[in-house]
Amino acid sequence: MSPDGQPTAATAIFIGHFAMPRGSGFGRHWHTFHQLAWAAKGLLRVTSERGAWLLPPSLALWIPAGVQHTTEAEGDAVMRSPYVDPAACPGIEWTEPTVVAVGPLLRALVDHLVRRDLAPDARSRAEAVLLDVLHPVPVTSVSLTEPRDPRTRAVARALGEHPADGRPLEAWGTEVGASARTLARLFVTETGLTFGQWRERLRIQAAMPLLAEGLTMEAVARRVGYASASSFVAAFRRIVGVTPRQYFPVRDGGPPRVRVSRNGGSSSGAPGPGPG
Repeated sequence: MSPDGQPTAATAIFIGHFAMPRGSGFGRHWHTFHQLAWAAKGLLRVTSERGAWLLPPSLALWIPAGVQHTTEAEGDAVMRSPYVDPAACPGIEWTEPTVVAVGPLLRALVDHLVRRDLAPDARSRAEAVLLDVLHPVPVTSVSLTEPRDPRTRAVARALGEHPADGRPLEAWGTEVGASARTLARLFVTETGLTFGQWRERLRIQAAMPLLAEGLTMEAVARRVGYASASSFVAAFRRIVGVTPRQYFPVRDGGPPRVRVSRNGGSSSGAPGPGPG
């Protein structure tokens, strides 16, 4: 690894292994290699100018080389990220961050490539299979822009603390000193979303760590402001593109194998880029 954290190894794929305690992360940075950001345990938040993603162990994010991003741990997490030489994957033409499914085979390949004792031909075969099993899934970024005006920002931050608060804009206007019409106009102008759309996306964001902890659908729905599990599931699918249980699969009938947005970590496998 070079002093600036960029790759120096000749291998096509190497694995970075980073223990990330709750609240830790890596600030804005980029890599000369493609990165597959994946949490072997816990929940990762990856943010770039293209969007924001919360990633349980069932999903990973392909981050093209050169794309600036930040990575944070929502609770204790272990990030085990393959870094891929762009020259080794000319068939992968994703120019934007892309969510991919992490099944048992991909997980096993990542664990396999951590090994330091692989013969060159064995490593090359495993690297080729890893690239071949990367399949995108229709998951939409759940990103939010915070309003700039002090009045709308006060509403946004209050909802961030209590996403189940269902007060209409009229009530919020009384609290922050603005008419409902003014607040509605400011939300659209500053965030690109209506107040209702903005609040719904906030609620879905707030729900993800709760789902990762294994709370029931009914409990999560109540915590973030939905009257029923069915209305929450419908909203989640409308915003994210998949159902909560597709995003956080239940394993063996139990809760998801994740526990729930700055420094530290060590690399494992061949030398590679810096963290995140």
